[in-house]
Amino acid sequence: MSKLNVNGREHTVDIDPGTPILWALRDSLGMTGTKFGCGAALCGACTVHLDGQAIRSCITPISAAEGKPIRTIEATTDGSDKVGAAVHAAWVKHDVAQCGYCQSGQIMSATAFLKSLPKGKRPTATEIDGAMAGNICRCGTYARIRVAVADAAKSLA
Repeated sequence: MSKLNVNGREHTVDIDPGTPILWALRDSLGMTGTKFGCGAALCGACTVHLDGQAIRSCITPISAAEGKPIRTIEATTDGSDKVGAAVHAAWVKHDVAQCGYCQSGQIMSATAFLKSLPKGKRPTATEIDGAMAGNICRCGTYARIRVAVADAAKSLA
């Protein structure tokens, strides 16, 4: 049995502690917003926040999450996350999503990046590209992602 704090709620899951967080979220808790992409931490579709840091949930075991908060894409729209709300608004404003498969990972990476910036800091295009480099978009919406992240940062300043 493992205890996980997901989006501020305690959960007990009866699975092997070596199971990746992704599968605990999707299979045990029914939270399907986090996507499986490559299974090797290369594409970013599975990105969640563990103790405030963006991590790849497809390779991070649930044992690494014991006693640490996990935030998923579902928590970015529940009204408790100002940065997540700003990112979502910018995503819609700039029509970022095309197929949408990678978007939960993109949004989680963008949210973690913006939260890491000093208050009021507006990132450069190069900084945004660097922060988002670990997320692959098969549809190639990188230019819209960059504009949306910059817009979200501007709205938070």
